[in-house]
Amino acid sequence: MRCPQCGNETQQGAAFCARCGTRMFAPKPSAVREYALATFRPSLWYYANGFLVGGILIAIGGRLLYLKFQPIQVGFAVVGLGVLTWLVTMIRARTVNWSLTSDRLIEKRGLLASRRREMELADIRSVEVDKRVIQRMFGLGDVTIASAASADYAIRLHEIQDPDNAAETIRKARLKRMA
Repeated sequence: MRCPQCGNETQQGAAFCARCGTRMFAPKPSAVREYALATFRPSLWYYANGFLVGGILIAIGGRLLYLKFQPIQVGFAVVGLGVLTWLVTMIRARTVNWSLTSDRLIEKRGLLASRRREMELADIRSVEVDKRVIQRMFGLGDVTIASAASADYAIRLHEIQDPDNAAETIRKARLKRMA
């Protein structure tokens, strides 16, 4: 059996590589099924600028209509643009999610064209929590999960609610998976 990390020949049935310490892949029993543990989405505060711009446009359009600005279509167009900005922001907020299962962390992005990235829980090297000042005021933060498989591969959960709890959930799932 060869180590997937360094290529060293290891004994059949070994749990770890004797040379680099990488966990060897063991076949899963067919009776064990993957199950969902948690789903994370960015907070709506992450999209607050879109809601703010839409609200301002609606207010300006309403003011133009109230003052009977000529041509009147300008007021309706500005209100319509504000409503469209709100709709696009709400759709953008639903196009990103992260799912934690018993075996992996899955990142899904996109609405029409989509991108999906997966990271096995056994491959997680570190889980970092970043909270900037503004994020701390709202109880938000970023969680970065780095992979042991590659130095530049990471999944970043942006602006999620209660990032410390999310990081702890991921850590516990990883430890349970490694056991």
